[in-house]
Amino acid sequence: LIQWFIAVLDLVMFWHWSNIIRRALSNATSRLPVLTFFTKKNGPCSLCDDAKEILKKYDSLFVYEEKYIDIPENKEWFEKYKYHIPVIHLDGQFLMRHRVDERLLKEAL
Repeated sequence: LIQWFIAVLDLVMFWHWSNIIRRALSNATSRLPVLTFFTKKNGPCSLCDDAKEILKKYDSLFVYEEKYIDIPENKEWFEKYKYHIPVIHLDGQFLMRHRVDERLLKEAL
C-alpha cells in the first residue's frame, strides 16, 4: 500500500511539474516578437537570400513568419512592396527593407 501511495504521489508530482514547465515554455514563446519577412514566392531574390542568412543568427529572438507578396491573397502587400523586397516588419510595424541592418535589428529585438 505504501509503495502504491508513493507511485501515485510521484505521478502527481510529475504531472504538476510538467504543467508548470509547459506553461513557462508557452509564455516564453508567446512573448517573442513576430518578425514578418515579405518576399516573392516566384523568381529569384538574392537580397532575400542574403537577408534570410543574416536573420538565422537571431532566430531564437523572434517568431518568424514569411509572407509572399506575389500570391493573390496578398495583393495589398504586392502593391506596397513590389519594388522593395525583402521587407521586414517586427510585431506588425515596418522595420527595414532591402538589406538587414543588424544594429537596428538588435535594438528592435
